[in-house]
Amino acid sequence: MRKSFIAVLLPLFLTGCLAIPEQVVPVSDFQLQNYLGRWYEIARLDHSFERGLSNITADYQLRADGGINVINCGFSASKDKWSKAQGKAYPVDSASVGHLRVSFFGPFYGSYIIFGLDQTDYQYAYVSGPSKDFLWFLSRTPTVSDESYQKFVMQAAALGFDTSQLIKVNQSGQHCPSKAD
Repeated sequence: MRKSFIAVLLPLFLTGCLAIPEQVVPVSDFQLQNYLGRWYEIARLDHSFERGLSNITADYQLRADGGINVINCGFSASKDKWSKAQGKAYPVDSASVGHLRVSFFGPFYGSYIIFGLDQTDYQYAYVSGPSKDFLWFLSRTPTVSDESYQKFVMQAAALGFDTSQLIKVNQSGQHCPSKAD
């Protein structure tokens, strides 16, 4: 009985982190190849794994198995060093939908939902996690116009994110020294 209970609950637990917050809809017509490369974090909601970091970038590279290598990197001024996290990502259902499962810790995956995207040039992306506690504004450039930032804030607020808690990321220094380290 206990083994059956665990066998039923474990998949539910592992997929529960792939949830999509209410009102958040992943983009369709997503082109993974266009999403690859370097992104700069413009703004985010606070969370422990990026707290105190500046000049944050995310690099996405195609894996041999069709997934994506993810390298997040940011500078910690208090430690005077770069902080890097390497993970992997895969489409949840369809490669043409902006809903990925991302793992930085072995078999445990979390939701990465692209709900806003410049689908012409892939110059900006609005990203959520499995709940409205996770929100990022990414850009191909280290800075964006005030108009672009306000558009992000308005769309995120309309979906129920607490945009009063957004942190604008300092992107004024050097960036991660190498995409492959």
